[in-house]
Amino acid sequence: MAAAVWALQEPLDQRVFRHDYSDVALLGKFVTRGPGWWKVGFAMHVANGAVVGLVYDEARRRLDVDSRRLAVGMAVGEHLALFSLGALVDRYHPARGEPGLARLMSWPAFGQATWRHVLFGWVLGRLA
Repeated sequence: MAAAVWALQEPLDQRVFRHDYSDVALLGKFVTRGPGWWKVGFAMHVANGAVVGLVYDEARRRLDVDSRRLAVGMAVGEHLALFSLGALVDRYHPARGEPGLARLMSWPAFGQATWRHVLFGWVLGRLA
C-alpha cells in the first residue's frame, strides 16, 4: 500500500520539484516502451514495496525501536544507500531522456527521492 501511495502521488511531486522523474517510468520503461509501461512499472513498484515491507516486518520484530521511526529510517536509509545507482540509470537505461526519466543525478531528483522515501516509510509505519 505504501508503494502504491508513492506511485500515485508522483505527478504531484514532479510539479512541486519541477523535475520529471518517475520511479514507475523507470521500472516500466525498462521492461516495455509500449502503452502498458505504466501498469508494468506500477506493478513492479508495488512488488518492490511489498519486499521492503517484509524486511521491515522482520526488523520490527527483532529490534526494540519505535516501529514508525524504524519504517521511516529504513526507507531513508535505503534511499541514501542506493541513490548513487542513479548514475547507471542516467547512462544505461534504454529509455533515458524520455518523459518520466529526467536525469537522476541531480538535486531535484535527490529531493524527490528523499520525499518519496519519507512518505513511503510514514505510510508503512502507520499501516504495519
